[in-house]
Amino acid sequence: MCDSQEVAEGMCGIVGCWEMSGEVRREVVEAMTSCLRHRGPDSFGIWIDEAAHLALGHTRLAILDLSPAGHQPMLSMCGRFVIVYNGEIYNHQEIRERLESEDRSIVWRGHSDTEVLLAAIRAWGVEAALQSIAGMFAFALWDRQARCLTLARDRMGEKPLYYGWQGTTFFFASELKALYAHPAFQGRISPLGLSLYFQHSYVPTPYSIYDGIYKLPPGTYLQLRSPQAGMCPQPKRYWSLIEVALQGIESPFQGSEEDAVETLQSLLTTVVQQQMIADVPVGVFLSGGIDSSLVAAVAQLQSSCPIRSFSVGFEEKSLDEAPYARRIAHYIGTRHNELYVSANDVLELIPYIPVVYDEPFADSSQIPTLLVSRLARSAVTVALTGDGGDEPTGGYHAVYDGAIQFYRRLSRIPPLPRTLLQRAARSRLCHTLMSLVRGQSLTKRQMEMLALALDSHNNLARFYQILRKRWRTSDTILSEFYTHSLDNCSLYDNYPVSQPYLCFMAIDSTTYLPDDVLVKVDRASMSVSLETRAPLLDHRIVAWLWRLPIEMRIRNGQGKRILRRLLARYLPEGLYERPKQGFAVPIDEWLTSALRPWVESLLEESRLKQEGYLKPTTVRAVWQAHLRGDHRAGHLIWPIVVFQAWIEHAERTKRAACQPASCEQQPTFKGDMK
Repeated sequence: MCDSQEVAEGMCGIVGCWEMSGEVRREVVEAMTSCLRHRGPDSFGIWIDEAAHLALGHTRLAILDLSPAGHQPMLSMCGRFVIVYNGEIYNHQEIRERLESEDRSIVWRGHSDTEVLLAAIRAWGVEAALQSIAGMFAFALWDRQARCLTLARDRMGEKPLYYGWQGTTFFFASELKALYAHPAFQGRISPLGLSLYFQHSYVPTPYSIYDGIYKLPPGTYLQLRSPQAGMCPQPKRYWSLIEVALQGIESPFQGSEEDAVETLQSLLTTVVQQQMIADVPVGVFLSGGIDSSLVAAVAQLQSSCPIRSFSVGFEEKSLDEAPYARRIAHYIGTRHNELYVSANDVLELIPYIPVVYDEPFADSSQIPTLLVSRLARSAVTVALTGDGGDEPTGGYHAVYDGAIQFYRRLSRIPPLPRTLLQRAARSRLCHTLMSLVRGQSLTKRQMEMLALALDSHNNLARFYQILRKRWRTSDTILSEFYTHSLDNCSLYDNYPVSQPYLCFMAIDSTTYLPDDVLVKVDRASMSVSLETRAPLLDHRIVAWLWRLPIEMRIRNGQGKRILRRLLARYLPEGLYERPKQGFAVPIDEWLTSALRPWVESLLEESRLKQEGYLKPTTVRAVWQAHLRGDHRAGHLIWPIVVFQAWIEHAERTKRAACQPASCEQQPTFKGDMK
């Protein structure tokens, strides 16, 4: 619980449209806003500027001050600004006090962080206000005097914000499903977005799966003044993780490792204290890994009674981390909750995936994330998570080690042999060549990846991204119309970090973290009206971690050195030291057992031909090879079946008003809850 004077809004859904021709139709804005009821079931608001033909919509999940004081859309005291805001500003009380010290005549109507944000923007301007904020957020601000619309997103990308043009209408929304309800939404699949999806299993920022619709990058804001249809200014950056990383590398932490542990403990304790402020029950996701265990231990020390912890277990013993989480929960004294599920239970979840992730998204750990979110929401409204611990501290060091070794081998190959090897990798000789070199042949996909890696041997960032890809655009997975070359799309070149470990960490922090990890958690949790907060993503902690020397992050073949040292102050080493698993699921086995009928229906050859997105011969060949056991290709098949399920759902809902009941429909699980 918190002081009643400290008020934050909670997670919400925001939406809006600016019509360049014609009036704003209130019923359309209401339909768009209703599609986000799951993000904010506690209140609903619409505001329309008739003269400007602009509308804002908001749904609210109340976390603090459950009264109407924080209702949105909210007007500033002067009446100039109107805002719809999704997020939490953890230092809003400090900002409030600073504003009061600068202007003693300021009058507050309530105690919400939204009102503080509006006052900060009025006093300091948009960019200065953004730089003062510690928290997670996305908001839209309408300046009635300047007729300027501002969209902004938090530093790490915890909260989503889509925007773009469809004809003469400019949209923005927390989720794509809200756009379906507007009659101007065209919903044309973007060849680039689709190509990127099959490479990464998600559509990376700033792109989306639809033509003309984009994601606002983390740490940026965008301003439109008297816009022309189809024209968008470039987002402006107010915070850059790459700049923070470079500053940290140039000005490293000078103390001892013990000093570093002490500093991190103080920082994390402060951040967890701030993030536990709520007028509703607060819990914690506990997988049993380093990051979630550390957050849970620190959080429990801040509470006078046992907090609730939540984990998901699987019947496959090799992937079941629930026993580890259970032992840790017992040791630190949380009130623990588990949900055990099988492949048959997952079948009930499958139809819900494209509803939750209304852009194709194929990280299979989305399944346990959905399950643990539902479990947590049965008891709490807010849950802390351990997200963000891996990327700045070398949590993926095993992947990095393999990439570095491969890169160094390729770099030693002289130019002429390298050229010959590239040609061989792209020719029919590839299998014979690799049989001689390795004693076994590689698949066509693996050989094409080798050719790309050879071509990128002098660009560390591009090389790493190639190794992380699932499918390549030159593969025959996409039909000719949807195949898109990325030769002119430089997503991964602007990483001025030469040290391999640090370069790879920076890439993962700016791509995989916001576009995979945080999307997975935001959509899963908000689908059941659960707010998640990630203390390790606080920008103050992130900036400090980037100052640490590499040996305080990775040592003796083990990552997250600093987090392990701190966790040792709370837990015996034997409770948490084991191989990294994450939220792994037995997707290879599930695809060929309980999920097989579903997969077969989606990958039926005549259906693939009729839809026209994928090459049936390639899809069927990969599926049959997986069934035969020739290659364990679940990581390739899962993106295909997720896309097939998504396109089926999208075609049903596109261009039609989204019905709130369908948006909020919850699956029923038969898992064993303990």
